[in-house]
Amino acid sequence: MLTVRRGLVATGLASALMAQGVGAPTAHADGPICIKRDDRTGVCVLTAGTAGNPGAPGGASSGNSGSDSGGGPSIVNITIGNTVCTVGPPASPQPPASDPVWAGHTDGAIYTCFATNGRFGAPATLLFWSATPPAAAPPDPRVLAEQAVAAMGLRAVAIGIVPEARAGSVGIIGMPTWMWVADPGEQTWGPMTRSASAGGYTVTATAKVDRVVWVMGDGSTVTCTTKGTPYADSFGKKSSPDCGHTYTRQGTYVVAATSYWTVAWAGIGQTGTIPLDFTQQATIVMGESQVLSN
Repeated sequence: MLTVRRGLVATGLASALMAQGVGAPTAHADGPICIKRDDRTGVCVLTAGTAGNPGAPGGASSGNSGSDSGGGPSIVNITIGNTVCTVGPPASPQPPASDPVWAGHTDGAIYTCFATNGRFGAPATLLFWSATPPAAAPPDPRVLAEQAVAAMGLRAVAIGIVPEARAGSVGIIGMPTWMWVADPGEQTWGPMTRSASAGGYTVTATAKVDRVVWVMGDGSTVTCTTKGTPYADSFGKKSSPDCGHTYTRQGTYVVAATSYWTVAWAGIGQTGTIPLDFTQQATIVMGESQVLSN
């Protein structure tokens, strides 16, 4: 995501503007509140409004906005230059004092503002200075995404394998070994969707397995993009159609199955992905075929 630094002053709160000496904001019934104008042209370069409010820049609206009657927080939109963005949390870490975004200020803090479209042609994070926290700044969506993931209880797959990973079970070298996910479900394979909310804002995350990488213990690695096919006696000596391996030497092997997840999340004007992986192990024994003779 593009990050744009803007050396413009934004208080975010119309009620705080006069106290900060920015000057009385100009309010119009059919337009946003102008916070800062270009000294030379008189053109408004910084405005403030709330999503869903007729005074919001560009008529912005959002299903996440709170009640206009004061029953909940509203998303705060500001316009920096010609770009409407949604006010976010303080920048972390804060830019150094030498960064032009401070515009010479030594108080207050640098805040983020998220633009999902506009002249940048891609989602962008704009930075601006404010003496006080902007009103109704939403929580960090990434934090809510992590909370949604934590609520999923995702875990490693249970290993299905032939020869079986139990005492007394011995496979034959040169014969196909089959691998599969023995317990496919929301928590082991996905997709699973959960949401997390705070302060009237919601982030939704969806998790699913992209692939399972099987480390076979003999130096071989097998990548399977499916759950694999459970083995049945009727398959005989056939190889697995989608997830299998063949051992060429007898021995005891520790097989590790790592499931790689992608969690896609969206909310509060942002999107992102979180990669996850979980590993389970099983031990199998491979031996040679025994030939009986009189």
